[in-house]
Amino acid sequence: MSAVLDLQAAYGRTRKLRAGTRGSPLALVQTRQVLATLGAAFPDLQAADALEEHIITTTGDTVQDRPLAEIGGKGLFAKEIHEALADGRVDCAVHSLKDLETSLPPELVLACTLAREDARDVLIPGPRCAAVDPADPLATLPRGAVIGTSSVRRQAQLLAARPDLRIVMLRGNVQTRMAKLQAGTCDATILALAGLRRLGMEVPGAIVLEPEVMVPSAAQGIVGITARTADSSLRELLAAIEEPQARAIAAAERAMLGELDGSCRTPIGAFARVLGEGRLLLTGMVAREDGSFLLTRHLSGPLSDAARIGQDLGASLRAEAPAEIFRV
Repeated sequence: MSAVLDLQAAYGRTRKLRAGTRGSPLALVQTRQVLATLGAAFPDLQAADALEEHIITTTGDTVQDRPLAEIGGKGLFAKEIHEALADGRVDCAVHSLKDLETSLPPELVLACTLAREDARDVLIPGPRCAAVDPADPLATLPRGAVIGTSSVRRQAQLLAARPDLRIVMLRGNVQTRMAKLQAGTCDATILALAGLRRLGMEVPGAIVLEPEVMVPSAAQGIVGITARTADSSLRELLAAIEEPQARAIAAAERAMLGELDGSCRTPIGAFARVLGEGRLLLTGMVAREDGSFLLTRHLSGPLSDAARIGQDLGASLRAEAPAEIFRV
């Protein structure tokens, strides 16, 4: 019997396959998607009711009154989950891959990536911005409009296009941010389209921002699953639901991010798209927080060289950008 079949039988007989997750509505939707996909691929696990979500509260979820850069960066969305996985409280963990640091603890590995949802950002205007033109949204925002976001990547690109805009910190899950927008905390906000789609949320007036207007975050829209490096049987099980194209895209974007090695305060964007004939085109962006400097470059190559493309583009961006951008 193969290692996968052994593992499938063992989970069905003796215990649950426990998937660690944050407790936000989006995190739970994504985790249930992973478990449903596993259940479809391995019906014995589904029939034995052997698949279970396990909610883990992270520091990034509990501290909402400060920017992530001030409390340790986006890795705080994964720290407690890494600990639970390493000490065996869960068997695997489900992440929004954009929130997962590029360098994992040696005992953990990115075991699986699922198909990418739409990676683009969306501008969500409030009442004061109701007349924004979808054909040119940033240019037609009212002068001095207040935009709510906690992302330095979005802030830098907004200010590079419109230095008159005012940026205010807006953190929390999708529902929280939408409630703050409706309460008048800001005139507009920007969210990831992938999150809205996975939550089944239709937002009237939402305007999709093309990557040429707003370069997305590296790995935005991709769900990643981590496992213990030594757990070869579970890694083999997870490999059965891997989406190879998402793996290549993630490899390129995360390699670029890793090569730049910017702090959480460094505005960095990365967006890879698969072209015909097995080629990949990667767009990378670095900027100053205040938008006074913004550099965008592109690099293409064979899909099989995705990680190298990311490394090469990251090195090129670093060479062309002011050194102080990357200082912590």
